[in-house]
Amino acid sequence: MKGQRSKRVNSEMQKELSELIQGPLKNKEPELKGLISVTGADVAPDLKTAKIYVSVLAKNEEDKKQTFSILRANAGFLRHELAHVMRMRTVPELTVIEDESVAYGAHMDKLLDELNQK
Repeated sequence: MKGQRSKRVNSEMQKELSELIQGPLKNKEPELKGLISVTGADVAPDLKTAKIYVSVLAKNEEDKKQTFSILRANAGFLRHELAHVMRMRTVPELTVIEDESVAYGAHMDKLLDELNQK
């Protein structure tokens, strides 16, 4: 997969997974807590595997860990649902990876605000 096609597949995968997590997965697993956002998708050139980067903003670390364990356990369900939505010969095997960039950005904003107050 090269260039534009790769970008389109990654973008479409990210969008569809975000919708699936907010819809069917939340209905199936009401224990999902926090604000869940799919921050990126990286589909391998052979379309066999995909890394899905997810950020979770939860009240505490325990809820965050529980949400990630539920997402990882339901990767097969998400793949099955993707097969119905996306027009691909094969739907890649999903690997959910925790993306700390949003939390890191919020932490940096907090630090900068503290500096500005001083």
